[in-house]
Amino acid sequence: MRTTWLFLALIVTAHATYAQSPTNPYRYQVQKQVTARHGAVVSAHPLASAAGVQILQEGGNAVDAAIATQLALAVVYPEAGNLGGGGFLVGHLRNGLNITIDYREKAPGKAYRDMYLDSAGKADTRLSQEGHLAAGVPGAVAGFFTSLRYAKLPMKKLIAPAILLAEKGFAITEAEARNLNRYAKMFRQLNTRPCAFVKATPWKAGDTLVQPDLAGTLKRIRDKGRAGFYEGETARLIAAEMQRGKGFITTADLKAYEAKERTPVVFPYKDYTIVTMPLPSSGGIALQQLMGMVEDYPLAKWGFHAPQSIQLMVEAERRAYADRAQYLGDADFVKVPVEQLTSKAYLAERMQDYEPQQAGSSATVKAGKLLQESMETTHLSVVDSEGNAVAVTTTLNGSYGCKVVVGGAGFFLNNEMDDFSIKPGVPNMYGLVGAAANAIAPGKRMLSSMTPTIVLLDKRPYLVTGTPGGSTIITSVFQTLMNILEFSLPPDQAVNAPKFHHQWLPDEIHVEPQFPADIIDSLEQMGYKVVTLRGTIGRTELIKVNGDGTLEAVGDGRGDDSAAGY
Repeated sequence: MRTTWLFLALIVTAHATYAQSPTNPYRYQVQKQVTARHGAVVSAHPLASAAGVQILQEGGNAVDAAIATQLALAVVYPEAGNLGGGGFLVGHLRNGLNITIDYREKAPGKAYRDMYLDSAGKADTRLSQEGHLAAGVPGAVAGFFTSLRYAKLPMKKLIAPAILLAEKGFAITEAEARNLNRYAKMFRQLNTRPCAFVKATPWKAGDTLVQPDLAGTLKRIRDKGRAGFYEGETARLIAAEMQRGKGFITTADLKAYEAKERTPVVFPYKDYTIVTMPLPSSGGIALQQLMGMVEDYPLAKWGFHAPQSIQLMVEAERRAYADRAQYLGDADFVKVPVEQLTSKAYLAERMQDYEPQQAGSSATVKAGKLLQESMETTHLSVVDSEGNAVAVTTTLNGSYGCKVVVGGAGFFLNNEMDDFSIKPGVPNMYGLVGAAANAIAPGKRMLSSMTPTIVLLDKRPYLVTGTPGGSTIITSVFQTLMNILEFSLPPDQAVNAPKFHHQWLPDEIHVEPQFPADIIDSLEQMGYKVVTLRGTIGRTELIKVNGDGTLEAVGDGRGDDSAAGY
């Protein structure tokens, strides 16, 4: 009996120590804006941002903090933070090196072009969005270990905060409770084994979410490295889950997965240098097109949210998204004419039919003509005291991915197969259409809109930003950059100002509910169809490095996003 009481006392003591950690996982607050001197992290959840700053304070650099923050997000933000999805990392290192790491998911070896078409050739988007067949081979864990070569601390230290949060639990927010309840019916329908996200009574703010299966998966990664996920017990659990749900991912697919270092998209914009993600992200190319198409116009003179500024940006968006649909795909599989698509001459030609004060039409504005040549997501930004900056966007695609938790392993799988063009002209869940360049093929990476971006000024980090939001990611990053670089808005306003979005098809401007009515009237008078959304566009995370070295970190007001620093 004495031994039992001693054991219970140790548990209570450990629990109390955990609750008294720098950020109490049962009582914590969202911080929307932080000014820091040494280092800053901004992410979708306060506990994840705190984990990143903890690693900075323990001697890690921005890459260390980015890895730790992603791992913590996999625990505290299951809607999009993940082990079962993938992402992109863009970094600028203190030695001047720009890096990009691609850990986008891949189509399984059994995948084939028409796998979501029925016998009549009709696309069944339910299969590409829900359940086991929607999942691509996860890349997140491979991305962490590829990133580790630029870090300073061992994985055992970086993964420790996530293991504690999974094992001992944390209090969920009101938004998290609402989302878990919203998808509870789908979780019950699509899962083959019990999971931590379903309980007998509805979730409410302050409930503790404990994830023992996920803690076990994280410990296997801690103890066995990359093989702790892509081989052994975790790989066996994923393959078993696929067999129960008639999915395609095999242990061979998992073992063969590799993250890739890519050549960054780097281009000038006036006095600045933009560093962003290359294919299979469509975001970097589209951002270069967007900024190139508007650069020679007097946006600063016209002003923020001036109707002529918005019209110009909308028409640039129309043209960039038309090109995206036609030409972009995984450059490991298809020849993409990147140099032509981003050349000054091509971008100038694309804007020749732009008419001020007159709405364009997606029925007539198609993808540009090229010369023949040899042919729910989440973001985090980190800046450290050494001059390193990292922008990471990761995703499961839809909220909670395909809604399937790997039995015994405790994490959601993605539904990224929907980001392929499952049939030319058929829109995905975000309304984006594609062509043959983004068709399904075994081992191919699906096209993405994720656009983690760093802006340099005098060869040093100036802005670090990115956002979730599916097809709206590119336009949200574009607007955030214009809000600061052209319209000189302070960081909090640049992030939180009402956004607009156009993606070629459908031919309409989407605006957030707070968008000024007089501007909507002006756009409608030009001939645009303007649709006011019920929800929001994106959740931008931004860090601005001021001339005196201070860091302004801003978490988007549209969610539980939170900044931390020291």
